[in-house]
Amino acid sequence: MPIFDRLLEHFQLFLFNLCFYFQGAFIGSDKLWKPIFNNPFLHTTTFGGSPLACAAAIATINVICEERLSDLARITGDIFLAKLKTTIKPYTPHITLDARGKGLMLALEFVDTDVGFRVSKGLFRERILVAGTLVNAKTIRIEPPLTITLEQVDLVITALDKVLKEISNEI
Repeated sequence: MPIFDRLLEHFQLFLFNLCFYFQGAFIGSDKLWKPIFNNPFLHTTTFGGSPLACAAAIATINVICEERLSDLARITGDIFLAKLKTTIKPYTPHITLDARGKGLMLALEFVDTDVGFRVSKGLFRERILVAGTLVNAKTIRIEPPLTITLEQVDLVITALDKVLKEISNEI
């Protein structure tokens, strides 16, 4: 059962409607801002400006800072990447080519798009959602939430190893 479903069940809640608010923003240093300062329309977003979305964005930024989620992302990401590299090693270079990333923005590169699609489909069967890079599955992205636990990282690693073994046995 997915963690969100367990959370709802634990508190005996029933979900009737799940909503979210889009928000777009451009944040940068003075060096980045100076060239566009005289023309603010060089960067725009259709999701900017809503007072409710802005309040939600500010609250989100406060939580990210107060809970040091970027530090957590760096630490967890380093552990996750090391485990990915170890997991793909037996399948390199005939299935996998590389595991790389920064923080929790991770990627796996495969020998071709067919293998990437097969891995993505296998992980989806294990309830893990990954994405290709644009429409290319030769490299798939693993971008978990900032709040992923090490236990959840291990679940992903176990599922990935299972899927890679299946594909290896078929090749």
